[in-house]
Amino acid sequence: QVQLVQSGGGLVQPGGSLRLSCTASGRTLDYWAVRWFRQAPGKERVGVSCINTGDGSTHYADSVKGRFTISRDNGENTVYLQMNSLKPEDTAVYYCATRKERTYYDSCVDGPYDYWSQGTQVTVSS
Repeated sequence: QVQLVQSGGGLVQPGGSLRLSCTASGRTLDYWAVRWFRQAPGKERVGVSCINTGDGSTHYADSVKGRFTISRDNGENTVYLQMNSLKPEDTAVYYCATRKERTYYDSCVDGPYDYWSQGTQVTVSS
């Protein structure tokens, strides 16, 4: 089993920054995909950014492109989402997720995600 534990949420003013962390345990593979999702009140959960840790390829939703950066540590057990120039529209509960072992997709935006973090609230407000 894979467990994902995240941290880094909170309250920030518009234009500010936050960094979310997602740490995985129970996985020994070097190659895996992690995707960040968010869900605003009354809205469906949507993908924000993702990374294939094996080759480092990344993807960003248009709404966050140029403001958010996804990255991993050199041990590939933690993935970060650096969020800059935050807007009130970024307010949501943020989740990280990864796939079951032995699943493969060319892009981290494709296919299902199976293991989910507990979620953390990000609020952008003046």
